[in-house]
Amino acid sequence: MKKEVVDNFIAPKCFEKIQVLYEDAHLLVINKPSGLLSLSGKNPLNIDSVHFRLAKQNADIRLSHRLDFGTSGIMLLAKNKEVNANLTKQFQSRTVIKRYVSILAGKICDTIGMIDLPIAKDKLLFPRLKICQVEGKSAQSHYQVVDRLTSPVRTKVLFTPLTGRTHQLRIHSQAIGHPIVGCDLYGNETTENMAPRLMLHAFDMTFEHPHSQKTMTLTSPCPF
Repeated sequence: MKKEVVDNFIAPKCFEKIQVLYEDAHLLVINKPSGLLSLSGKNPLNIDSVHFRLAKQNADIRLSHRLDFGTSGIMLLAKNKEVNANLTKQFQSRTVIKRYVSILAGKICDTIGMIDLPIAKDKLLFPRLKICQVEGKSAQSHYQVVDRLTSPVRTKVLFTPLTGRTHQLRIHSQAIGHPIVGCDLYGNETTENMAPRLMLHAFDMTFEHPHSQKTMTLTSPCPF
């Protein structure tokens, strides 16, 4: 008999408001606060989310992609089914360019680099994922060092993920020996306690507007 995996996570209440960065008749671009779910969970205690809040104003609002609970920053939402289909196709074809600012534990010596490591589900440590050359799906993350911090030693980087795997930047950072500061899944007790939140922020996004076909780049200023 297959063992059922149970997720006992209960999200703490998020008091921060969602900031609207751009809005028109077709789509909505927001700044998601850290500590807010993108989509409501199965547990009724986890009902608060980006979708739950925004659906009160527009029942047809749709998430074209998601951010992790602890990740803050730019999110793109569609106002109807047709727009969502267009945006979803752009994400699937990898034409949407997303960049993230993050603070990693320790000193990264190379100024730029590429992490190319496949990611798979970890059936024993749900909801964690793992690097697996046999079962993993291809995943690539480009990084550029933007600052080196001391006391304690940390490195601020700009990530450009070329693929969109779940937890990709978090697990890739761990895999090169520099977990994201504040990460509760892929760090350790020391790095987790170095910050009150996950130090990962969706900084900007470039995509094609579904109606005008114009290229748009929108930015969410990094809070750290």
